[in-house]
Amino acid sequence: MEPGDKKGQPRLWSPVFVLIIALTLCCFMMGQGLNSGTSVFLVGEGYGAALAGALALAFSAAAAASRIAVGPVIDGGRCSAVIIGGIAVLVAGTFMSAVVQGVPLFTVSRLLQGAGFGAATTAASTAAASVLPAARLGEGIGYHGLGQALSMSIGPALALYLVGTDPATNLYVGLSLVGVVGLAIAFNARYERAWRKLPPTCAYRRKMEALQEDPAAGSCRASSKRTLRDALNIFEPRALPGAIPMAILCPTFGFGIFFTGLYGTTLGYEHAGLFYTVSAVSMVIVRLCSKSFMDTVPAIKTYTVAVVCALAESAMLLAAPASEAIFLASGVLYGLALGISLPLNQSVAVKNTPPERWGAT
Repeated sequence: MEPGDKKGQPRLWSPVFVLIIALTLCCFMMGQGLNSGTSVFLVGEGYGAALAGALALAFSAAAAASRIAVGPVIDGGRCSAVIIGGIAVLVAGTFMSAVVQGVPLFTVSRLLQGAGFGAATTAASTAAASVLPAARLGEGIGYHGLGQALSMSIGPALALYLVGTDPATNLYVGLSLVGVVGLAIAFNARYERAWRKLPPTCAYRRKMEALQEDPAAGSCRASSKRTLRDALNIFEPRALPGAIPMAILCPTFGFGIFFTGLYGTTLGYEHAGLFYTVSAVSMVIVRLCSKSFMDTVPAIKTYTVAVVCALAESAMLLAAPASEAIFLASGVLYGLALGISLPLNQSVAVKNTPPERWGAT
């Protein structure tokens, strides 16, 4: 029988789940810090916002490509290895920006940052889903998003502080140190080695118990994964109900992450970085409240609320030149939209997909 809480539900929290949340915080602190700080850094160095936009595209493209590429590797049982490798590449690309200059090298560093970020965060999301009890999967994914939510405040705030120091390359040195901490945590979060300590109903423990009961079936499955057909099967159609809505909202979220800080600074607002703090507080609150709706309210209704918040936030940003208060208040709606839609769509994708294909989601 699975250990439960006072209400008889399976226990949600475990040491490895806490470590996965912590390394997710480090990864997103780096990603959010790089995305908000790099644009300010480049403008300050005289490169202009156009280059910042081009490099943001390079980061996004590399992140998308790496997410696709690592899916089969994660599904092959190497989730922790992908997390460690992804963080290592992210740290390398970040530190590279501190020691080299020039458009070509900046481009290479942003590509490395995007590839490492995409790989590490994709694997971390899969790891979180793999160690959560099945009955509380949606709620657990919401809590896992707390690392992302906190990074929305800490990452950009730290980045804007560091880029304002002398030299401005302290931005990349400081964020590299955050990555080193995340790497240390990742080495201690390799749940594959201690799967017997995981919740009895979590996907990874069930998989390992099934392999112990029937090793021949496991060997057969492992050999089948090496076929050319499965190697090329990097997309999971059953994840589309969660993936398509998220893809539609991504441009709104991307602008908020990459350029809102620069936008507020350009408008002359001294406390533009508070946008991220306000949005992070909003995200944390909605994630903490996710237990009441994530696994009970139909996804379409919850997602509709997120879309309305995103539309209202965009309208407020258009009106932001009129008042700094409007600019900062838009962060509340940004946090609500992001805090609802990210875990919701991830939960939908995971619930529609068998565990052995979670890496491809």
